[in-house]
Amino acid sequence: MRVDYSPESLDPGSFYRLLTAVVVPRPIAWVSTLAADGRTANLAPHSFFTVACTDPPIVQFTSVGRKDSLRNAEETGEFVVNFAPESLFAEINATGTDFPRHEGEFDAVGIEREPSLRVRPPRVAASPVALECTVHSTLRLGNSTVVFGRVVHAAVREDVLVDGRPDIGLLRPLARLGGNEWSTIGEVREAARIPYREWTAD
Repeated sequence: MRVDYSPESLDPGSFYRLLTAVVVPRPIAWVSTLAADGRTANLAPHSFFTVACTDPPIVQFTSVGRKDSLRNAEETGEFVVNFAPESLFAEINATGTDFPRHEGEFDAVGIEREPSLRVRPPRVAASPVALECTVHSTLRLGNSTVVFGRVVHAAVREDVLVDGRPDIGLLRPLARLGGNEWSTIGEVREAARIPYREWTAD
């Protein structure tokens, strides 16, 4: 037996909590942006995040409501997605605090920054990977805005590379679950895709 839920019969908050409890795990875009005046560097985690296109390379994150990450990206045309590793859990969670717009999370939380190579917003110095992006486009959907960013540069720390590729066991990503729950990678399984010819072979 199943329990049925209708978006029309629930308030948006209740259905939001249902969606975030079942669309799991969700990778985290730890987005750094710079205010238009160039003085305030913001940093915030967004758990609606994925790759949108591979050629050209485009990633996307969703701002539920008009958060500083969205405003800054719209005004400057740039942002950085910093990888969210397990080792920085406390800092990532702290940057989710609703600081006023003029108070940057880098300074408020005490997070060291480093300059980006191709864009103006800074990178998180302790994050093992940074994707520097220029805004490709935005899409407004109800109470949310999807931000598409073209990756113009990727910076990966050498100590998380194995044979030239980022290694999941060294990256140790965090993910969001439902409510206030977070997760780490747990068990990693490896399996190659099965070619169609193997399904049809005698």
